[in-house]
Amino acid sequence: MWVNECHNAHLHVLSRFDGKAGVIIGCTSNEKLLHNTEWLLGTWESKTSQGILYETWHKTDEHSFDAKSYYLNNSGTLLFETIQLKEYEGRLLYIVSALKENNEKPVQFTSTNITPTNFIFENQLHDFPQVISYTKINSDSLVAEVPGKYNGETLKEQFTIKKIK
Repeated sequence: MWVNECHNAHLHVLSRFDGKAGVIIGCTSNEKLLHNTEWLLGTWESKTSQGILYETWHKTDEHSFDAKSYYLNNSGTLLFETIQLKEYEGRLLYIVSALKENNEKPVQFTSTNITPTNFIFENQLHDFPQVISYTKINSDSLVAEVPGKYNGETLKEQFTIKKIK
């Protein structure tokens, strides 16, 4: 199920060809879905056993963001993945290309929940993960989760990430 917040509800009155009025009650939004994710912009850091993970988000235009995720450790800097977040047909797409995964071809996840503090993307056909979520804890911290099944086993990776700029 796809859920989206509506901030600007509208009532539309239409004239029909037979002269009668028809009414459409609906929810349209002048705000862009991407607006709910702007808090993500900037550089985030998480200390892991593999080194320090950085994720840096930039606004590319009014309909998309891009990010680079990389590790910094004793071996140097290793690009981990590139990410695009785009508005498309009333949803957000999370498109990720990860190092040494899926022949480094992009994998697309589609939004299933977008709120000002949480967004969830799913691709049930992907091997792992099938879900990617970001939850804003406060202005400088978030939790990213990547749960799913892999080889019949349920797995979940969780990252607590702090904003550094």
